[in-house]
Amino acid sequence: MQRSESDQACVMDENEIDRTLVRMAHQILEQNKGGENLALVGILTRGDILARKLAEIIYQIEGIHVPVGSLDISLYRDDTCIMNFPQLRGTDILFNIDNKTIVLVDDVLFTGRTIRAALDALMDFGRPARIQLAILVDRGHRELPIRADFVGKNVPSAANENVRLHLKDVDGYSSVTITRINPGERIGSAPIGGDHE
Repeated sequence: MQRSESDQACVMDENEIDRTLVRMAHQILEQNKGGENLALVGILTRGDILARKLAEIIYQIEGIHVPVGSLDISLYRDDTCIMNFPQLRGTDILFNIDNKTIVLVDDVLFTGRTIRAALDALMDFGRPARIQLAILVDRGHRELPIRADFVGKNVPSAANENVRLHLKDVDGYSSVTITRINPGERIGSAPIGGDHE
């Protein structure tokens, strides 16, 4: 769908996203007193890319390779009946999460329902010592009592707006944008490859 330039605003560019991830990596290490016993699990699709980027930064800071996994929450969502048949993309957690500190990573925190689904999915893999939540953008409008431990940027938004992360890895460019949505459109993540469908 074509939109005029005035319908979309960029709230983070590539440089700001990169700087924010460096700050978040430092915060994760500081709060956990280093990277020992730490693992990152990103929610597909863009959360797992952010998790890998954070792991690379942590290695640059500490010289420690923290395990990184990706989590597909499609079957745990409470809106699968609305979405018809969920597209499964595959969870990839090739390490034991028992007794580890797991940092769950996602791009945009909105109602909290995605995170609730991710917690359910993660607990099927074992019993971590603790789970922390790292979010690049918190846009508000929570429907569940979920709060992030690490927030890149708070971006106030209206209920009829989409806040989306685009990453060069899958979209060809990196930015966080706010876009007004039309009645009947669904709020959610950007399609793979950006909004150029």
